[in-house]
Amino acid sequence: MAVESRLIPVLREGIDIVKMIAYKKLKEALAAKHPDRDAPFIARLTGALINMIFGVPAQEEPFVQFARTEAELIAQEKITLGPLLEDLRIPLTDALRIQALCDHQQGEDSTATLKQAQELGILLVDRDLPLPHSFTELVRKLGSAFGLILPPLPSTEH
Repeated sequence: MAVESRLIPVLREGIDIVKMIAYKKLKEALAAKHPDRDAPFIARLTGALINMIFGVPAQEEPFVQFARTEAELIAQEKITLGPLLEDLRIPLTDALRIQALCDHQQGEDSTATLKQAQELGILLVDRDLPLPHSFTELVRKLGSAFGLILPPLPSTEH
C-alpha cells in the first residue's frame, strides 16, 4: 500500500504535465484561430477545453461563469480538438488512461472521459496501457522538451 500511496501522486503529477503541454499547444492554435480575442479570453477557452478533455469541470469563478457563457463556442471548439492535438495523441492517450487507472484506485469511474476522448479523436484505442515507469519517462522527456521540467542530471557516480 505504501508504494501505491506514493505512486498515484507521482502519476497525477505526470498527468498534470501532459495537461500543461496540451494547454500550451492548444492555446497557440486557438490564439491563431481567434485573433480578435484577447489573451485572457483565449486562456480561459483553452482551460475550459483541457478541463473538458480530462473530465474536470470548472469549479471556481470566473471559470464557471465563462464555461456557462461560452458554452456554444466551447462546444464548437470541442469538435476540432482531435485535429488540433493530433501530435499529442500518444501522451494524451497515456495520460487519460493513467488518470482512469488512478481514479479507479481511488474509487472513481473515468469511463465517460475515455469514451469522450475516443469520440473526439484524441484517444488511440489500439495503444497499450502504459506502465507507470514508461509513462513517467515519456512525461520527463516531453516536459523537458517543452521547458516545463528540468531533465535529470547525469549521474556522477562511477
